[in-house]
Amino acid sequence: MNPDILTRNNVRVSGRGTQPMLFAHGFGCDQNMWRLVAPAFEDEYRIVLFDYVGSGNSDLRAYDAPRYSTLDGYAQDLLDVVHALDLRDVVLVAHSVSSMVSVLAANREPERFARLVLIGPSPRYINDPPYVGGFERQDIEGLLEMMDHNYIGWANFLGPAIMKNTDRPELGDELATSFCSTDPVVARRFAEATFLSDNRADLAQVRVPSLILQCSDDMVAPLEVGDYLHREMPDSTLRVMEATGHCPHMSHPDETIRLIRDYLQPAAVA
Repeated sequence: MNPDILTRNNVRVSGRGTQPMLFAHGFGCDQNMWRLVAPAFEDEYRIVLFDYVGSGNSDLRAYDAPRYSTLDGYAQDLLDVVHALDLRDVVLVAHSVSSMVSVLAANREPERFARLVLIGPSPRYINDPPYVGGFERQDIEGLLEMMDHNYIGWANFLGPAIMKNTDRPELGDELATSFCSTDPVVARRFAEATFLSDNRADLAQVRVPSLILQCSDDMVAPLEVGDYLHREMPDSTLRVMEATGHCPHMSHPDETIRLIRDYLQPAAVA
């Protein structure tokens, strides 16, 4: 066990099971975003939560700009946590950009992972016909420019837009607050690494069985993206959720829990 990594990434371990279930949060978020889902699995799994360096209550002094200029640096954070706790047979539950971070980690060390659960994944956010990512490049460049000039305004605009579920504005407010609590320089670099990334070539290399949870109406990862992932990833299962928005673990936790449990149960029985 490496206490330096556990402190650096604010690692929290709970649960009464033996098989590890590791939760990886999305851009601009932290491990607290899993509070409505992770406890449901504590009887069956060893729950591991962490924050990427630069997020949540991680040690910001450990932030290294070159390392975190690409998703590879975040994949290394994830693997550092796995190594620090010597985790094996891991069920890795990842949201948004962490889905591709998890793909990178699993491709590096597939022997460590039993299953991937990818919530709202996207290997490429920018349209590249015939591929549909959901955004034109100028849209992404506009968002990045807005981050540079009016970070608070960017956060307050994007949080509710990503969350959807306008009948529950507190969800969008929470996401915007989470964005605002992140160091703007760190967030800007993470955003560029996220929204300009292209991980399509990594999908065919995945050897770990995977569940893709695709929301029915998601501005960040439209339905075409879920279909693409399912086609390109070997041994993948696609479930289109009734949930809308990009954060079903916050807006629709019961459905999220049920679909994860349904997917994992056959493996548990076997």
